[in-house]
Amino acid sequence: MEVTRIFDILPYYEFKFKPKEDVIASKENGTWIKYDIRKYREIVDNISYGFLALGVQPGDKIAQISFNRVEWNFVDMAMLQIGAVHIPIYPTISESDYRYIFSHSDIKYLFISGNEILRKIHNIIQEIPGILGVYAYKETEGALNFNDLVDLGKKNPAPEKLEAIKTSIKPDDVATIIYTSGTTGNPKGVMLSHNNIISNFKAVSYIPPYGEEAKAISYLPLCHVYERMLNYLYQYLGISVYYAESIGMITENMKDVQPQILTTVPRLLEKIYDKLVAAGQKMKGPQSWIYWWALHLALRYELKGANGWLYEVKRKFYDKLVYVKWREALGGKIDIIVSGGAALQQRLARLYTCAGIHILEGYGLTETSPVIAVSDLTENGIKFGTVGPVLKGVSVKIADDEEILVKGPNVMKGYYKATELTAEVIDDEGWFHTGDMGQIEPEGQLKITGRKKELFKTSFGKYVHPQLIEDMFNESLFIDQIIVVGESQKFAGALIVPDFAFLRSWCARKEIPYTTDPEMVKHPKVLKRFKHVMDRYNKRLGDTEKVKKWKLMDKEWTVDTGEITPTLKIKRNFIQKKYEKEINELFS
Repeated sequence: MEVTRIFDILPYYEFKFKPKEDVIASKENGTWIKYDIRKYREIVDNISYGFLALGVQPGDKIAQISFNRVEWNFVDMAMLQIGAVHIPIYPTISESDYRYIFSHSDIKYLFISGNEILRKIHNIIQEIPGILGVYAYKETEGALNFNDLVDLGKKNPAPEKLEAIKTSIKPDDVATIIYTSGTTGNPKGVMLSHNNIISNFKAVSYIPPYGEEAKAISYLPLCHVYERMLNYLYQYLGISVYYAESIGMITENMKDVQPQILTTVPRLLEKIYDKLVAAGQKMKGPQSWIYWWALHLALRYELKGANGWLYEVKRKFYDKLVYVKWREALGGKIDIIVSGGAALQQRLARLYTCAGIHILEGYGLTETSPVIAVSDLTENGIKFGTVGPVLKGVSVKIADDEEILVKGPNVMKGYYKATELTAEVIDDEGWFHTGDMGQIEPEGQLKITGRKKELFKTSFGKYVHPQLIEDMFNESLFIDQIIVVGESQKFAGALIVPDFAFLRSWCARKEIPYTTDPEMVKHPKVLKRFKHVMDRYNKRLGDTEKVKKWKLMDKEWTVDTGEITPTLKIKRNFIQKKYEKEINELFS
């Protein structure tokens, strides 16, 4: 059978793959709760019957605010197979964004994980009369229980009605509206059809070299199209999906599950690298020497044996002593890590690849369902510093101003209730304007060179690509976040958030008493060390790109404090307004 609507995955799975207990699984009270395909389908159908009993109609909007769990899938598939439109919402956004999305999207029912979410949205719900009910996956005072909806469906089965509705749903019908977190203004509702998403996961389905025998672990939020599309891909390929308890528990969960594949953002890979460095700093004597030689060898890795036979001999030697332990820390069977959402530093791609893990970097947007290009395991499928070949069936062209333009079955239907905004990004010929700048490499890979709107011009008329400079400085273990500024100024400056955990360990090694973060960013020895870091990286930059003045921030930038989005991108406009005084001081 063919999958043409997202919910077709369920009968397709039951038809194609052998029965197994762990189609999807999540952890409750220390135990992995697993579901086979028959139980999965039974629960989904009962929820659909419950929705029909409540009077839900095709086109009605239903929202979810929850961290990853099996129930997310149950409700997702149940609403899709009755023609409702899924509105997935981040659990970490601001109160104003919740208020805007609830009102703008016209949601009728809302599903939440439990008390922690209800506390954030309780007052807002009272303001939106169109919300008819709130269901919680955990016992939550003030919300209906998710199991009550399942029971309602069991008491009101309507298989013939459900089948008739499923038959009426077309591949081009809107399946979901995903509100982009955005770095400016109100979130935009991206309308994606069944076919948008299906075309995308089918286009990448050739990449994993395994099927129903494999396991994947998922920790990125399912409300983001990146993880959601891959969640469907795993099920389409018969790969078992285990939902991690949290990002803090990801390595422990990986030891439990022993997955072959993980999808991530660069942030996690950076944190794991920091732990590898910290582990090396605790070692003494010959063990320490071997560890550091292995790590530095990995940072110089080149594909296809380009470093020569002696390098490869050393690599095999260190693999038996060091790299195998790195893989064991990630479960022992990890084979592919897909990185997306932001640029991946080349040194990290080299390190993990040298250690025997395929790092596949991808690129895309919510508006493109999301993948436009991604590395793969073919002859020219991986090139460090690129995001791999463009997907088959997707067309990319580079405009005269270097902007990446995209056309294909993955391009969104448009922004919800915003035809003018849609017309701004999709031209008359159907090309979607990404706002990103790039180039096609001679071997066919796509390379991202910057964000069009983030370019700024110095008072000397020279253009500066801040993202490229930031990516380079972010290689330093001392730097957690950095934003480069300098519009109409004589030079580029930067606000820098130190990696306070690493700074604390560095101070301990240097026998510098650590008091508080605000005091340490003013400490003369800390400032001297950061000057050394800045000087080292500035040597790699042209004169107009050098960061000539900088300031250390005394606290982390977080989603809650507003400087970064739920997908961990920095909000440039927000930061420039919030820290206007500090930025002005750089150029005074």
